[in-house]
Amino acid sequence: MNANAQNESDDLVTIGDVSSQEDASRTVKESITRMGGLDVLVNCAGVADFLAPTVEQEESSWQKIIDINLTGTYLMCKAVGAHMLERHSGSIINISSIVGLGGFPRRNAYGSSKAGVIMLTRLLACEWGSDGVRVNCVAPGYVHTPLLDTVINSGKVDVDRIQRRTPMGRIGQPHEVAQAVAYLASSWSSYITGATLPFDGGWSAFGGAGDVSTA
Repeated sequence: MNANAQNESDDLVTIGDVSSQEDASRTVKESITRMGGLDVLVNCAGVADFLAPTVEQEESSWQKIIDINLTGTYLMCKAVGAHMLERHSGSIINISSIVGLGGFPRRNAYGSSKAGVIMLTRLLACEWGSDGVRVNCVAPGYVHTPLLDTVINSGKVDVDRIQRRTPMGRIGQPHEVAQAVAYLASSWSSYITGATLPFDGGWSAFGGAGDVSTA
C-alpha cells in the first residue's frame, strides 16, 4: 500500500466504544461527514464469555458482555437509525449467534445478550419498516476464526464433535458470513426485514438425539 492509499484509508477509520452513547453518536457523525452518508450498518462488535457455572459467574463479567453485545448494538442502531430515517433508506445487519437461538449451559450472559439482539432486530424492523429502513440479523454458529483455533488448540472445544452435530458436517468460513451479510445489505433482500438468518450449517434445525450421522 502506498502512502497516499494509506492516508485515504486512515481518513475512513474512526475509533470508539460501542457501549458509550457519546462514542456511538460521534462515530456515526464522523462517518457521515467523511463519506457523505450511511447506507449500511453492520453491528459486529462483540465479546465472548468463558464457560462457568452461573453461581460462580461475576456480575461484572455479565455486565460487560451485556453492555458491549446488546447495549452497544442498540446504541449504534439508534445513532444510525436517526440518519437513515431522515433519508427513508438504509439496511442494518446485526450479528447474533446460535447461542441466542437455543440454551447453551454456562453461557447465560452471552446467550442473553445475543437473544436480546434478535428481539431488538425484530422491534426495530417493525418500528422503522414503513420509513424504508430494514433491520435484519445473522446468527452464526461455529466459524473458523483465529479465536476458534485458539479454543480448539487449548482443548476447550472438540471440533470433531461439533462437525458430527452439524448437518452439513463442517465448520463455517468467515467469507461465507460476509456473503450472508452482503445479501442482507443489498437490494436482493429488499423485501426482507425483521429476519434472523441462522448461519450454522443446519445446527439450529437439528432436533435429533446424538450426532447427525447416527440420528
